[in-house]
Amino acid sequence: MNFYSLPLLSAQPARRGHYPESYDMNFYALLLLLLLWASWPASVCAAEFDLVIRHGRIVDGTGSPAYFADVGIRQGRIAAIGKLPGQAKEEIDGQGLIVAPGFIDVHTHAEEIVDLPLAENLARLGVTSIVTGNCGGSALDIDAFFRRIEAEGVSINVATLIGHNTVRSHIMGGSFMRPPTEEERSRMKDLVDQGMKAGAVGLSTGLIYLPGTFSKTEEIIELAKVASAYDGIYASHIRDEGLQISSALAEVFRIAREAGIRAQISHLKLSGKSAWGRAGQVIAAIEKARAEGLDITHDQYVYTASSTGISQLVPESAREGGKFRERLEDSAEKAKIRKEMKDRLQRRGFDDYAYAVIANYRQEKSLNGLNIAEAALKTRGAGTVDDQIELIWEIEKNGGASGVFHGMSEEDLQKFLIHPNTMFASDSGVRRFQEGVPHPRGYGNNARVLARYTRELKLLRLEEAIRRMTSLPAVTFRLRERGELREGNWADLVIFDPEKVQDTATYQEPHHYPAGIHHVLVNGVFVVKAGEHTGAKPGQSLRLLVRQ
Repeated sequence: MNFYSLPLLSAQPARRGHYPESYDMNFYALLLLLLLWASWPASVCAAEFDLVIRHGRIVDGTGSPAYFADVGIRQGRIAAIGKLPGQAKEEIDGQGLIVAPGFIDVHTHAEEIVDLPLAENLARLGVTSIVTGNCGGSALDIDAFFRRIEAEGVSINVATLIGHNTVRSHIMGGSFMRPPTEEERSRMKDLVDQGMKAGAVGLSTGLIYLPGTFSKTEEIIELAKVASAYDGIYASHIRDEGLQISSALAEVFRIAREAGIRAQISHLKLSGKSAWGRAGQVIAAIEKARAEGLDITHDQYVYTASSTGISQLVPESAREGGKFRERLEDSAEKAKIRKEMKDRLQRRGFDDYAYAVIANYRQEKSLNGLNIAEAALKTRGAGTVDDQIELIWEIEKNGGASGVFHGMSEEDLQKFLIHPNTMFASDSGVRRFQEGVPHPRGYGNNARVLARYTRELKLLRLEEAIRRMTSLPAVTFRLRERGELREGNWADLVIFDPEKVQDTATYQEPHHYPAGIHHVLVNGVFVVKAGEHTGAKPGQSLRLLVRQ
């Protein structure tokens, strides 16, 4: 019953010395009102809140139109949304700001988050929850990974996939170009099962990386069936993102169909000039698969450069079994590897390796930020393709390096971006500030969506952009009570200025935090306040709720 809707039984006071029947009725009505007031839900009394955010413009994560309201937080959760009277223990003014659910980054490589628990590059970007373990690489012992997070504390919430490459390497003893034996396959399935029981949200593959590149589709289907039994997802860095992308997509669809599993295409793109202009075909293939009953979604980072190891420039067959050095000592093998690398360049539409930039080469840090052609000229005195290949080999022999690869078109990027099932994910790890010259997406991805593609180019409504970073990933990866600003959900929030939010990280100077993001809360606790990290570590392990 609403206090304000209770009828008064009589508006006329009793005359002195007279006690009409209405007197008793009014007395008991007043008593009832007082009792109701005393027991009125705490959600209407701001003093009962730990925090109230006032006068903000609410974008709730569902895609619905924004509206103005206060948000009350109590014991880590959203307790009330509306016009909240009274005083709270703490209040902040959201006038002119957007109040939205914290962003969920479904594609990260943050296995070392306990070593960098503040995750500052992500937290200051408005990210409150991440999914790590992507591209086939994860912690092997998922339960131990979560227990360490819970014991030592991190600033943001963490979910993880169980990685196929990790499992395959552990069971098969390395990167070998052969199928697993029956016993090995059984042990791989057991490891995936253990990971899912421990709370992994699904299985990931990285089918351009060792040893996943040597796996057959049937092997992956068997492992995906294990994840499917727990309502997990299959997230894949597909086998080819260039000229052979159609067959790579067909493999994802087959795995989803035969394993009975939901599938996520990681960082959807068209890589290499020869593949540009096919975004429409890719989207049509995905839509056809969905129309046939498959649950297919995808994520994207909003930059036209990718980032991975420089080792990816070397053919997988040359690195198989850990015998790269031996093969280079064989003149015939060396010539074969050189020819294959040149052929790959030509197929992708590049004349040389100037599109590949060294991001972090610990053996020789002076090369960080230079492209391969520039680095070859500096170290070898010549920048021919042969010199560039020799440098790539030298980097690989010295432990490798990370790189940034400029190989996509803006037109394709925008076509993928406007698709309603595209989530925005950084494909980044947690960064050590000022170390190396990494891809700027780890500092700017979400802010770039809001600034360039929403505010400036108007390719997305603000409400839609936020839906893609909040409720869509929460539903897709089964992150319960997250991703939507509503009463009862965990208070993961980002509060930002829609007119000033801006990515400031660049390829040349990536170590810059975004502008315009004022506050970030994780489970009701400020991890970013007035634009600065607080040092708080309220993050939780987001274990998939295993069905009994």
